[in-house]
Amino acid sequence: MIAVKSRLDTWLGRFTMYRLILWVLAILVAYSMVLDVLGWLTFGIPEMLVHLALCVGLTYLSSRLLALVFRVRPHSESSLITGLLLYFLFWPAFGAADMAGVALACVLASVSKYALAFRGRHIFNPAAAGAFLTGLTGLNIATWWAATPAMLWLLVPGVLVVLYRTRKMLMAAVFMVTATGIITTELLNRGMTFGQALWQPLAQRPLLFFVGFMLSEPLTLPPRRWQQLALAAVVGVVFAVPYNLGFVANSPELALLLGNLIAFFLGQRGGVELVFKGSRPLTPGSTEFRFEPQRPVRFAAGQFMELNLPHSGSDGKGRRRVFSMTNPPGAAEVTFGVGTAEPLSTAKRALLALHPGDTVSATAVGGDFLLPHDAGKPVLLIAAGIGITPFLSQLASDSRGSRDTVVLYLAKSRTELAGTDELEASGAKVIARLADGSTPPAFMHDAGTSRIDAGRLKELVPDIAEREVFVSGSPSSVDSLRAAARGAGARRVHVDSFAGY
Repeated sequence: MIAVKSRLDTWLGRFTMYRLILWVLAILVAYSMVLDVLGWLTFGIPEMLVHLALCVGLTYLSSRLLALVFRVRPHSESSLITGLLLYFLFWPAFGAADMAGVALACVLASVSKYALAFRGRHIFNPAAAGAFLTGLTGLNIATWWAATPAMLWLLVPGVLVVLYRTRKMLMAAVFMVTATGIITTELLNRGMTFGQALWQPLAQRPLLFFVGFMLSEPLTLPPRRWQQLALAAVVGVVFAVPYNLGFVANSPELALLLGNLIAFFLGQRGGVELVFKGSRPLTPGSTEFRFEPQRPVRFAAGQFMELNLPHSGSDGKGRRRVFSMTNPPGAAEVTFGVGTAEPLSTAKRALLALHPGDTVSATAVGGDFLLPHDAGKPVLLIAAGIGITPFLSQLASDSRGSRDTVVLYLAKSRTELAGTDELEASGAKVIARLADGSTPPAFMHDAGTSRIDAGRLKELVPDIAEREVFVSGSPSSVDSLRAAARGAGARRVHVDSFAGY
């Protein structure tokens, strides 16, 4: 199972979150048309094709036009995703008012990215904003017709793949349990059987589509997992409890917009402009990039930052990439340690092509790969390769060396050990396992070349059961090392993997 999970993580890691959602939505669009041909949907293929062209085309074109007006480079994948979401939100029809309403929703969705934004970061999910504002005009109302029993055959696996890739399975479960529980209770009170009351919200209300493609959008979520879980519960209640305030009534889009607003106040509000200061090689296969933020960046040691790196000739991995920060919170500069061995993605080539004074924007800060609040809690930090980067930030933030810390660093050779100066200055006990058998620096303990399994890990860190364990590296390394830590007696193991960037 570990090997299967590693292969799945590695394969999914080749797709950015945006590209994966785009592909899944495109497959669902094709599937919806097959269902219509088979008679399981009754829109009509001409209506569906025109509706698709209207949603995708107008959203894409309006997004590019607004980007010209605001002098920014448009994010094409984001606009295409918004268009596909609107395809599933509004009923395909040839009525003039219906089509005008859909067109308005597309334009408003694009406008919301700029008008309903703060310091370069849009606050609300664009598709939900466009649908909600259009509903207020009375031209058209979102029906969320993706909530059709026949769609479940591909909708369920598509949602599961997206949630697994974005690591939002637990958050989705909280939302589903909350919303389904409320709706099921309401339907039971109306006289439905339990089976009918449970089936109706899952198959005929847009819970799955909502949580898989909209609530889970990273840019409109708070940065911490506990915040995301709390938000999922709140949105689940607002989604499921019926209410009517006269000018607005409960709707999925309104529930999402409320959640977006709450998330905005919990995280890094607005994007951050970073001025490139320079770079230096960390190892033959990794590079440190230094930036000066134009305003303070709120983050905790161990968290990541998403950078927007516009570039031409993209290799399909997208222009928004996530990197762990290596500087301690409050530092004057923001630094990233990035693997730069060949083959390089075009995003990394864009990083390497930066000149001092160039600017890039940071679109999000988040992550839960954080050391315990209790400084008296001993920890074991296991890093494989470039997985050392979040640990450098954590060790630097513990300037007094007050925490009992052991670092196990796995690398190909001595030359591939990054951050050795920071590791030595931290005062932590550092154990190095170098695959080629080379000798680590004098301050490190040599673990030899034996494979790190449960037995070997127990030998190297006899008190592992008393330590909270953190594992960082590639998906395959993380999976095997987590299993080894569990086998050695670790009670709590936190992981942070780097794939496909």
